[in-house]
Amino acid sequence: MNGLLFERVGPVAWLTLDRPDAANAIDVPMAKALMETTIECDEDPAIRCVILTGNGRMFCAGGDVAGFAKMGDALPAHIKQTTAYLHAAITRLARMDKPLITAVNGPAAGAGIGLAVIGDIVLAGPEAHFTMAYTALGMSPDGGTSWLVPRLVGLRRAQELFFCNTRVLATEAAKMGLVTRVVEGGSLREEATALAEKLVTSATSALGATRRLLFDSLVTPLETHLDAEARSIASQSRRSEGREGIAAFLSKRKPTFQGAS
Repeated sequence: MNGLLFERVGPVAWLTLDRPDAANAIDVPMAKALMETTIECDEDPAIRCVILTGNGRMFCAGGDVAGFAKMGDALPAHIKQTTAYLHAAITRLARMDKPLITAVNGPAAGAGIGLAVIGDIVLAGPEAHFTMAYTALGMSPDGGTSWLVPRLVGLRRAQELFFCNTRVLATEAAKMGLVTRVVEGGSLREEATALAEKLVTSATSALGATRRLLFDSLVTPLETHLDAEARSIASQSRRSEGREGIAAFLSKRKPTFQGAS
């Protein structure tokens, strides 16, 4: 599908960046496919967890620089079209109720880093590494990288990464909080699958509410955030998943979460 593979495995949706001969670089068809597929994941209640990964040696090289070189004076309009689709996809990945796992199978650069670290849980293979690369091309960040990276690693470290285009290896990325953990032994897909199987049994609506609160926590004043927490937990108490969780706790049994109604 235009540079993106979309596979359903039960309640888990696998999104695989699929331009391996072009380092999974993001072009307009891939960005558009990402937008359309993430909207489908957001809207389909049968999907309870999403995994994003890449096909081949790279996770994602960022924008399609080779394609940029062919655009001439049309390049600014081309970039606006690409980022319109890409940023819509990233917004859906961030705001959907379903938890997002990113399985970073190889190097990521530029906007590929935005896609890599937007996950709630970011698993990286030992061969993964991260390079911002924007200023080396005379460009500025996109793909949410300038919003996400400072929140994950701090402003001072982010400034160095963006200005110096420092390559960050997987183990260092885990230490600085850019990724959740490194998965050794070639078992990245298996680890992502096992994690997804655990998350799909959780209360999807509660995970979605928690995602929103965590994303907003660094930009919301305390009193506003406390009110959002109060409204959110009250809303969860009206949902079938909230009622089931309370009933299961009191009955000393494992809850059965089937929907977010």
